Amino acid sequence: MTSILLKDNSVPSRMTRKVGDRGELLAAEYLVSQGYRLVMSNFSVPIGRNAIGAQITGEIDLVAIDNGILCFIEVKTRMSDRFAGPLAAVDLRKQRQIIRAARAYRKVFGIGSFPFRYDVVTVLLTDPRKPVIEVVKGFWSESKFKKRSWSDEH
Repeated sequence: MTSILLKDNSVPSRMTRKVGDRGELLAAEYLVSQGYRLVMSNFSVPIGRNAIGAQITGEIDLVAIDNGILCFIEVKTRMSDRFAGPLAAVDLRKQRQIIRAARAYRKVFGIGSFPFRYDVVTVLLTDPRKPVIEVVKGFWSESKFKKRSWSDEH
């Protein structure tokens, strides 16, 4: 007898969403306790189309101000760091998406000249009663994504 396995991603995705939402809340509370002033959460904007023409949306988890610097903050929450830490999930593709969303944010609100940076907050929930929260200020910058011409290299 042959059995067919049906793949139902709804339960894991709901669990992932729940963990992510909890992490964002913990991150926001932590940032406020560290002197950040929260401006917005979950800013979402269309940023283009992929190779097959599907719409791509960029999202910024948290936008805050830290000592006069506008911070675009990606929050990564994990139940365990057994296989890889939360920072590993902030890959180049994710960084590019956030940069594009941040450009749109600055344009929409007319704050193109305001100093800004890209931070990451990691939330590790190995012990749910004692989450480990870390802030990595300036995790990346736009400069590594700027196109260079041949004359720039020589």
